Amino acid sequence: MPEPVKKPASAFIKKPKTTDVVAGGVAVFEAETEKTGIKVKWQRNGIEIAASDKYVIKSEGNKHSLTINSVGKEDDVTYAVIAGSSKVKFELKVKEPEKVEETPPPPEPAPQPAVSDAPKGADTSQPTISNEPTGDSKSSEVLPTEAQQEAPVDPIGVFVTRPQDGEVTVGGNITFTAKVAGESLLKKPSVKWFKGKWMDLGSKVGKHLQLHENYDRNNKIYVFEMQIIEAKMAYAGAYRCEAATKDKFDSCNFSLVVNEAPAAGEMDFRSALRRGSMVGGGRRMTGAFASADGHEEGRELDFSALLRKRDSFLRSVQRIEAKTEAQPDVDVWEILRKAPASEYEKIAFQYGITDLRGMLKRLKRMKKEEKKSTAFAKRLEPAYQTDKGQKIKLMVELANPDDEVKWLKNGQEIQVSGGKYIFEALGNKRILTINHCSLADDAAYQCVIGEEKTFTELFVREPPVLITHSLEDQVVMVGERVEFEIEVSEEGATVKWEKDGVELTREEAFKYRFKKDGKKHYLIINESTKEDNGHYKAKTNGGESVAELIVQEKKLEVYQSIADLTVKARDQAVFKCEVSDENVKGIWLKNGKEVIPNERTKISHIGRIHKLTIDDVTPEDEADYSFIPEGFAYNLSAHLRFLEVKIDFVPRHEPPKIRLDCMGQSPDTIIVVAGNKLRLDVPISGDPVPTVIWQKVNKFRARQHGAFQMFPHSSCVLCLFQNNELVLLSDPSKDITGTGGDLNNDNKVFSDSEGRVRVEMYEDHCVFTIEGAEKEDEGVYRVTLKNPAGEDTADITVKVIDVPDPPEAPEITNVGEDNCTVQWQPPKYDGGQPVLGYILERKKKKSYRWMRLNFDLLKDLSYEAKRMIEGVVYEMRIYAVNSVGMSRPSAASQPFMPIAPPSEPTHFTVEDICDTSVTLKWRPPERIGAGGLDGYNIEYCKEGSTEWIPALHGLIERTSVLVKDLVTGDKLNFRITAVNLAGASQPAVTKEPVTVREILQRPKIWLPRNLRQTLMKKVGDTINIVVPFQGKPRPKVIWTKDGQPIDSKEVGIRNSNTDTILFIRKAERHHSGIYEVEVQIESMIDKATVTIQIMDKPGPPQNVKIVDVWGFNVALEWKPPQDDGNAPITGYTVQKADKKTMEWYTVFEHYRRTNCVASDLIMGNEYYFRVFSENLYGLSENAANTKNSAYIKKTGTDYKPPNYKEHDFSEAPKFTHPLPDRSVISGYNATLSCAVRGSPKPKIFWFKNKVDLSGDAKYRMFSKHGVLTLEIRKPSPFDGGLYTCKAVNECGEAEIECRLDVRGNKEDATHSVL
Repeated sequence: MPEPVKKPASAFIKKPKTTDVVAGGVAVFEAETEKTGIKVKWQRNGIEIAASDKYVIKSEGNKHSLTINSVGKEDDVTYAVIAGSSKVKFELKVKEPEKVEETPPPPEPAPQPAVSDAPKGADTSQPTISNEPTGDSKSSEVLPTEAQQEAPVDPIGVFVTRPQDGEVTVGGNITFTAKVAGESLLKKPSVKWFKGKWMDLGSKVGKHLQLHENYDRNNKIYVFEMQIIEAKMAYAGAYRCEAATKDKFDSCNFSLVVNEAPAAGEMDFRSALRRGSMVGGGRRMTGAFASADGHEEGRELDFSALLRKRDSFLRSVQRIEAKTEAQPDVDVWEILRKAPASEYEKIAFQYGITDLRGMLKRLKRMKKEEKKSTAFAKRLEPAYQTDKGQKIKLMVELANPDDEVKWLKNGQEIQVSGGKYIFEALGNKRILTINHCSLADDAAYQCVIGEEKTFTELFVREPPVLITHSLEDQVVMVGERVEFEIEVSEEGATVKWEKDGVELTREEAFKYRFKKDGKKHYLIINESTKEDNGHYKAKTNGGESVAELIVQEKKLEVYQSIADLTVKARDQAVFKCEVSDENVKGIWLKNGKEVIPNERTKISHIGRIHKLTIDDVTPEDEADYSFIPEGFAYNLSAHLRFLEVKIDFVPRHEPPKIRLDCMGQSPDTIIVVAGNKLRLDVPISGDPVPTVIWQKVNKFRARQHGAFQMFPHSSCVLCLFQNNELVLLSDPSKDITGTGGDLNNDNKVFSDSEGRVRVEMYEDHCVFTIEGAEKEDEGVYRVTLKNPAGEDTADITVKVIDVPDPPEAPEITNVGEDNCTVQWQPPKYDGGQPVLGYILERKKKKSYRWMRLNFDLLKDLSYEAKRMIEGVVYEMRIYAVNSVGMSRPSAASQPFMPIAPPSEPTHFTVEDICDTSVTLKWRPPERIGAGGLDGYNIEYCKEGSTEWIPALHGLIERTSVLVKDLVTGDKLNFRITAVNLAGASQPAVTKEPVTVREILQRPKIWLPRNLRQTLMKKVGDTINIVVPFQGKPRPKVIWTKDGQPIDSKEVGIRNSNTDTILFIRKAERHHSGIYEVEVQIESMIDKATVTIQIMDKPGPPQNVKIVDVWGFNVALEWKPPQDDGNAPITGYTVQKADKKTMEWYTVFEHYRRTNCVASDLIMGNEYYFRVFSENLYGLSENAANTKNSAYIKKTGTDYKPPNYKEHDFSEAPKFTHPLPDRSVISGYNATLSCAVRGSPKPKIFWFKNKVDLSGDAKYRMFSKHGVLTLEIRKPSPFDGGLYTCKAVNECGEAEIECRLDVRGNKEDATHSVL
């Protein structure tokens, strides 16, 4: 189950920071955790720190500290603090103590770093990977020394090293490299390469494109390479590399320039010009840069995009890590200007600069000492940067406050327009304020005073689109509408939706509907089905959010069924039921026929409650009533019984009689649901009319709550019996039809409109009513009738039932990878009805949406919850359900995180055994999980014993170990467990006991198959021969060549326990011979021989001569070469050349004889011949030529051709098409064209106002078939003027002129007005 794109919350509320300490001082680092009792570890260079006099570790509650005493230079390393799954890194920077001198020297200005004095150093201060083109081999990768000693830390994004812009010649090879830190990753990151915006290069792998990846286990870095082989011009353009991990996403843009291969001895100016423009990446070119440094400026990269990209990554990382501290703006230019040259690479790595070489070129010009200005006392800074929506101030200081100042943007004067641009003059200071900066303000700015100008560039950083409100998990029924909603930080942002990793496109609009409302984006599924189960993801360029959708089959639960009723005439009958789904409709049936609502019969549906109300009940209403929910196989039935009142003749002085009917329940018990109305109708009889007394009898208390006495009609008196005394509450003269009171208050007297309790007296019955029954109303109620003829008494038991109390917070046990066991206790009060079951709910810690885990009631007091996401914090709560309904939810459980121990290590074997040590090796577990892997624990026990002894103190991170200090002769069993936050894995045990004793093993050489025959190498090749062997103890290895010892200065030998290596860095012919290796243990010896033959190119053949010429044939013969290059001659190559052209053509290849006949020669031509010799190495460097030529004579009459005088086509240059005047728009490329003819071909020169434009990179000049074109890149008003084209050859010269007028851009003018 994929993890939503949110970084897990940090366990720290206060993190240690990087500290500067003077050598010899004390450094203190403090950290605070969110909770107390968390185990905290401190590390130094990845190794855990143990408490000592040097390192003092303290923990008090949630506060932890590390104190380093007597700080030295060796303490200037990286430290880390670990709590749970959170790890924070920081540095200790040690400074040398300042030396105090008695007489301080006079202050001197700080020297600028001499970049211009060491251009090579600037070129070599690239990041770790070089993208320079190579010939036929792949570009080499060189890691700095610091990177080899310690794995680099990636403070920005995912990349450690990003691919850089590259340049290659047609036919050459180039490799782009990206590195991703893998120390904190559970699995390999996903890296994709793109060309342009959408072309995935993964499907283009072939002859000209190769993708490679490997893992550096020492530095824990993933290395991904894209190699372009035999580059073509079509390969040039923009590329992108994307890297994605479980909770991060990063991308990097870079470009490739492919240059044409210039001919030998000349320079291709158009190619150089094109190369400058392509590397520039569309960079703006101001007038000043185009004049003096245009040839260098054309090769720079777009640092505006570079800084925007870097800051975008900074903001995304700050958002993911939820840092609460404000991050100050960093001016990289200022840092580079003040830093020495040796620190450039470190600064580039720290601030994510991917093109350090281009920045150093620009920095070099920034550091050039400017000529002292007469108009400016202080110029503009070389560059400014600000965030989108912020304001920026550009300030200059004038030498003369009265000078008039103009501000230009991309060569156009800035006009006052509303509140966008504000011009201020404070003394000799002139300030331009730009409010609400947008991407349109990312431009080049100038301040002009007379003829003097100062330039700067403004970089506007665009923030990424953030997800401000994440998706929520949803659980719906089949057929219900599903709506996922997110909110982003920018309106109009692009949001992609995915389901289980597959993007949802517009082609599926019939199933999914996408909706935008300002910053809110919706994914709507109108009718959900079981196939819609899965994980849905919303992605922006600044983050992503994941939610789970669970679609359940419809199930209906009946919380309250309808009950049988007994109703008297003219009374009201109400059937009520409650179901689980408030959207479910239904029908009511009477004796199997649907009930039609009318004036007496009303049907209502409010929420989950369905009611059928019958007013003024008549005998015809007595029937069986049923409620059938629509779409479900349920039938809730009850019977309505009509109570007929019979009137009998009652003689006078009839004793009182109570005629109870408890509505189908037990004779003396009435059950009422809490909150419902209790109405007790007690039919009575007696003559005269008896006095009615209601009294609550509490069997568990000694005193009575009270009693009500009712007299009918005019003699009606309400009496309250308190402590067995009758208290008169109302005047008998008043007609009282009801009174009120509270059974829980013994002293308060209620009137008719007060209280919950009412007693109503009628001629033939009395009514006792309690509105909104409560638990305290439960008990035994006694009604007493008295008249002169006697008395009658009846007890009525009222039982109030309610929903259960909420259970206590559940307990979480047996937490696994994606499951856990939830246990709980029954509620303290079951509501008066047995608990039918329980409902369990779950939610993520930071979410507000609870998701139900079961739709069938749980009967047990434990449940195994599954389908959770490993590494996410969850909470659980429980409901209790009885026949009345569902209780309130319990308190949430303690937060917990599903996490599981790793699986056992694999391939656990014994690698080597000595007298006192055993070497073990293994492979990492197949499953590690979100808890990571802290290390391995090695134990051993003697055979027959059950006590396992730790082999090492603490955990180890390597996958091999040497267990020392063992007793010789012991038989031991070894086992290993992998440990992470969840605990230890199942152990992996050796298959059989290991005897600690070194076994004598005869020496044996395992000569590889390729060395059993003659090893043939070329001169200059590297020879690396590895010969494995076996033997214990370690054998002695001796190498000889042709029976003589080997010279160690020419041949390197390296021996190990299992093999020996013979190494020759650069092979020469004298290295050929028979090499013998001898392995010796005491008197036991094993030998093997290796024959090496070093080949060189052969010499040329000897004595090549023409033997005979006849017809169109020439017979040649020669002798084999004197030097065969230490390899047999495999053939000869014979070539011929016509004396007129001397161009050589092959006659025979791989020819084995030393004589041949060249046929099919042309009559009248004279030929020379040459022969190359060939062996396994190749052709000889030189050929043997024939001293004499062979003339193929003509047959027949000789023809003498006439002599013709050669015509002179020389002509002075002449323009055949004029150069017309032009008027163009500023900012768009313009061309000037004309046509010229002349012989020989004239040289062309272009001038602007009589100034030669040949060396200016802003202008491109073309000449094709006499058509001359001058291209002006993005002209500004300063580019207007008189342009001249001049053509010159040895016969003369010609000129033509035109005038160019550059008009202002209307769009720029509109922006200026706005």
